[in-house]
Amino acid sequence: MKEKGILIVLSGPSGVGKGTVRKALFSEEELSLQYSISATTRKPREGEVHGVDYLFKERVEFEEMIKNDQLLEWAEYVGNYYGTPVEYVQKTLDEGKDVFLEIEVQGAMQVKKAFPEGLFIFLAPPSLSELRNRIVTRGTESEDLIHNRLTAAKEEIEMMDSYDYVVENDKVEHACDKIKAIVTAEHCKRSRVAPRYKKLLEVE
Repeated sequence: MKEKGILIVLSGPSGVGKGTVRKALFSEEELSLQYSISATTRKPREGEVHGVDYLFKERVEFEEMIKNDQLLEWAEYVGNYYGTPVEYVQKTLDEGKDVFLEIEVQGAMQVKKAFPEGLFIFLAPPSLSELRNRIVTRGTESEDLIHNRLTAAKEEIEMMDSYDYVVENDKVEHACDKIKAIVTAEHCKRSRVAPRYKKLLEVE
């Protein structure tokens, strides 16, 4: 009996460093995670690559994907669509591989309805002032957009009760260590492994 992969959802407010933590995790060879690339209608930031960081879509393309039920989740955030193509996620989990999603909080709540057995990790900033500093340092946002993102962040932080774990992103390496420990523990969870072991005992 093959153990299904775990759907790992990393989420948190904009500017908390989700992308940075994800890139650090995937640079470590001992981790066997499959990254599910999100689709978005926002314009690429400097250095971002289509098909690597995001699937960059025109608005009409994205709305076609919504209409055809091709997204596990989607949300409109600060004027842009974000979403997760469903086919890749299901296929990879069935192959016994872990799938890693890095998505916005609205999207994570949709995924939780569809995949309640997933592993939901909230990446939290050390403080709101530090979050503002990180958004400003990116140099990609106007003052109005910074204000909108911070207002949304306060609401999103209140939603952390919907997650299984909370990891503070004080330093990227510390956050990565905690996430790796969480994933290891989840693979040992009784509800995940007991059916496989019981099946083995029956065979013998």
